[in-house]
Amino acid sequence: MSEVATAQRFHLTAEERAQFEKNGFIGPFTAYSQEEMKEIWRRTRLRLLDRSHAAYQDLDAISGATNIANYDRHLDDDFLADHICRAQICDRVQSILGPEVICWRTEFFPKYPGDEGTDWHQADTFANASGKPQIIWPEHEDFGGTITVWTAFTDVTIANGCLQFIPGTQNSMNYDETKRMEYSPELVNAKEKNGVRRGFFGYDYRQLQIDENWEPDESQAVPIQMKAGQFVIFWSTLMHASYPHSGESQEMRMGFASRYVPSFVHVYPDSDHIEEYGGKISLENYGAVQVVGEHTPAYNRLVTHTTRGKRFERS
Repeated sequence: MSEVATAQRFHLTAEERAQFEKNGFIGPFTAYSQEEMKEIWRRTRLRLLDRSHAAYQDLDAISGATNIANYDRHLDDDFLADHICRAQICDRVQSILGPEVICWRTEFFPKYPGDEGTDWHQADTFANASGKPQIIWPEHEDFGGTITVWTAFTDVTIANGCLQFIPGTQNSMNYDETKRMEYSPELVNAKEKNGVRRGFFGYDYRQLQIDENWEPDESQAVPIQMKAGQFVIFWSTLMHASYPHSGESQEMRMGFASRYVPSFVHVYPDSDHIEEYGGKISLENYGAVQVVGEHTPAYNRLVTHTTRGKRFERS
């Protein structure tokens, strides 16, 4: 990234940074107008049906509960490649993570009419489903996790399953990711927890609790409703969940998460594949994307272009 490209235009103010440090999240902010986002998503949704250049082609990546083959579609789609580098996002992420930042993962989070809400959870190393750490911070760092930027590709409301956060919970883990969760796809849309249908894509996240008798204080939870084109920034270690899709509307809810860490964080250490959610994908074509700065240790594999030849550039 050039010096011009990394000049901050949308950095967090001192007040916003203090709010983020206190609550573990900040936003929503606007990346696109509502009308622009809806039109972009209409076109992108159709284009993504073409998987001929997707980084993960493994046939066994497709599972019943979720599709890990749709991880990292920014590696083959022009719009998503631009989105993860968008200045409105990266300037603010740089305010938090510093001068050298990589995007190491993107994911789609659809919710269809009648779908359950997502379990309360936190993620530090992202070993929660695979059993193997996917990111590791240096030992001298106090804490880990990733900055997640969750962008609403559709309008997001309580009725169709918006995010929920418990502010200020990002600095203490209530879950042990070294434990293993049992994958049971029959659990999807089948369990109520405290009167709310919740699950974790075929897992029960409560299996990772450090204290089996502990329960999150949902009275402190806040809903994160957004218009299409808006995004929220949060630590993955923040307690977060989502509401079920009530079915009041027949429109799906779609969120797109891009995940960022300082470039010194080790991504996929000693791994050549990911196995989780009932599927498995090879990392042969994987690479993180440098979105801020120019220096990343050699242990992190980078890509500079998509599989279709488009260069990743800060916009």
